[in-house]
Amino acid sequence: MTDTLTDARVAFLVAPEGVEQVELTTPWRAVKEAGGAPELISIDGASVVQGFDHLDRADTFTVDHDITTARVDDYAALVLPGGVANPDRLRTDRAALAFVAEFFSHDKPVAAICHAPWTLIDADVVDGRRMTSYPSLQTDLRNAGAHWVDEEVVVDGRLVTSRRPNDLPAFCAALIDQINGD
Repeated sequence: MTDTLTDARVAFLVAPEGVEQVELTTPWRAVKEAGGAPELISIDGASVVQGFDHLDRADTFTVDHDITTARVDDYAALVLPGGVANPDRLRTDRAALAFVAEFFSHDKPVAAICHAPWTLIDADVVDGRRMTSYPSLQTDLRNAGAHWVDEEVVVDGRLVTSRRPNDLPAFCAALIDQINGD
């Protein structure tokens, strides 16, 4: 794994509430430590987002850009943290779905952990892909045409998926490798 991203901007897309905090902060830190520039993007004009530790409120985070002004061309990769409410809200936002789909059409890395693949289903980008997620999503992913597997991290082309917070070390390593083109 190459350890430098040479100031690559990485988009982290989250809803105003419901993001699993550790699934936001751990990849964020990995991107920064590798020399990248993470940026927080949200929807609904939110200026801050509320993190959660499972079902308990945790910290808040300042949003860098609203989805309506974010441009895929400005980013090297996209990270979709989980939490149950976060991807459930994102999957109903047209601008968020278009943003996600555009990363795939530009063949840029996308990393989704835990419940985040719900957003990928509604962005219509999972058909034919080998991927993982939190186990309760496996039926949804299979019904959308994905080949779901129970593995710590799965890389399918430029897509990185993982199951849960315990998989974050492997998830972050695969994300950095994808951004570096390794």
